[in-house]
Order: sequence, then structure tokens, then C-alpha cells
Amino acid sequence: QVQLVESGGGLVQAGGSLRLSCAASGRTQSIYAMGWFRQAPGKEREFVAAISWSGRTTYYADHVKGRFTISRDNAKDTVYLQMNSLKPEDTAVYCCAARTAVTSSRREDEYDYWGQGTQVTVSS
Repeated sequence: QVQLVESGGGLVQAGGSLRLSCAASGRTQSIYAMGWFRQAPGKEREFVAAISWSGRTTYYADHVKGRFTISRDNAKDTVYLQMNSLKPEDTAVYCCAARTAVTSSRREDEYDYWGQGTQVTVSS
């Protein structure tokens, strides 16, 4: 089994920045590509960003492109999401996910492990 624990969420004003972290533990040798998803109140969970095992390939949702950056440190089994120029509409619970494949994916049904999430609230 793999456990994913997110951290770094909080309350920030519009235009501010946050850096989320997702630390993996357990059988981390079985996971490769990772991603971030978010779910706002009353809405379905949506894709935010994904990164391949090597880190060379990344994908972003259109609404975060240019503002968010996903990265990873395989030596620490950790993936990050740097969020800049935050907007009130970015308010959501952010979850990281891991899949047992090297290629990244935008589809949540292609991920095998999920964290509990961390709340991000952006005030106007």
C-alpha cells in the first residue's frame, strides 16, 4: 500500500501564493506518475496538474496554466504544487494522487492512490 499526505494548504489573499506538498510513504517503489486534483464545494473533482515519473512531462488544466507549477523530488518521494496569482475560484480541497504507471494522466480514474486533501481558501 501507498499513503499520500498533503500539506501546505491555508488561507491566502487573492494574488498570493501557496506551495502544496504531497509526501508518499509505504510501497513508494510501486508508484510513478503523480497528479493534483481539486474539489470545490458543490462541484465535482477536477484535474489540476500532473507529472511523469521522470518529471520531464507535465500537464496543466487550462485554468491554472501559467500560474501553477508541479514538480517532484523522487529522492524524497514528494511532489509539489506551487500556486501563484491565486484567485478566489481556486478555493478547494486539493488532493494528490499517484498511479502505477510512468506516464502522467489527466484522468482521475487512472490513479491508484489518493491523499485526504488539504484545504486552500483564497479570499477576495
